[in-house]
Amino acid sequence: MNIKPALEKVTPGFGSSILVKHHKEDFDSKSGHAGKWHFHPEIELVYVNKGQGKRHIGNHLSYFYNSQLILLGSNLPHYGFTDRLTKAGSETIIQFMPNFLGEDFFEKPEMATIKLLLQRAKKGILFKPETKKVLGPKIEKLIEYDGFYRVVKLLEILHELGHSKDYTLLNVDGVVFETEPKDSDKLNIIFKYINNHFTEPITLEEIADKVSMTEPAFCRFLKKATGKTFTNLVNEYRVVHATKLLNESQLSITDICFESGFNNFSHFNKQFNKITGKTASSYRAEIKHVIQY
Repeated sequence: MNIKPALEKVTPGFGSSILVKHHKEDFDSKSGHAGKWHFHPEIELVYVNKGQGKRHIGNHLSYFYNSQLILLGSNLPHYGFTDRLTKAGSETIIQFMPNFLGEDFFEKPEMATIKLLLQRAKKGILFKPETKKVLGPKIEKLIEYDGFYRVVKLLEILHELGHSKDYTLLNVDGVVFETEPKDSDKLNIIFKYINNHFTEPITLEEIADKVSMTEPAFCRFLKKATGKTFTNLVNEYRVVHATKLLNESQLSITDICFESGFNNFSHFNKQFNKITGKTASSYRAEIKHVIQY
């Protein structure tokens, strides 16, 4: 049984092999592919300079605040990233085929740094503040170039990203996603339903019914797709939402526990520590003293 995301068709403008999109206004992240579990053969570089949203890349799930810079390799399933842009915020997306300069271009010795970068990108790369600060403005300016100059500027950006040591790999647990789009609708329905209802009790029976599966078949399906059980996946959604509330609200940790869908404070603390590696109180204390990325 293959559990697949949907294939997204990416079409650069006429006379170009690189697609650059720049959003300055808020948009509905639940529409189009931004709100769907999808993949594409193109490599994707995403820079959000001021915004907030949920990262769901492969088997990685987290929430970002303020800004982010990520590089996704070919066929790495993901959702769109921006829930909302803050004042003066924007999102820039660059997409290109791995062989857009020819089959052997990145095999040249001069391209070794970029070749290794694109190999790492198969797991999804999150770049941290130092790299983001330097390269974010260059990524935003790429839309001002076209033709030969766009290619040159993109190579310069990739070269600098390749030299950065300031990054984290996201989809690191080794769950492999096939690229055949069979059963993608079922998986998208599951993620969307959990995303919309994780603050409420969700029974295995009701979620399995949403995709017309028996409970045992549903559990096998989800485990193969994500490497996680249904309970673990729901708990991750709830903890990620709790991190959002810890950052954005003045609610007490007890209130955040219940606002995030947990009905037991002890269980909330246990799951929060398991998923984030720290307590909710220490997370809130740290978050006030660091730049979020």
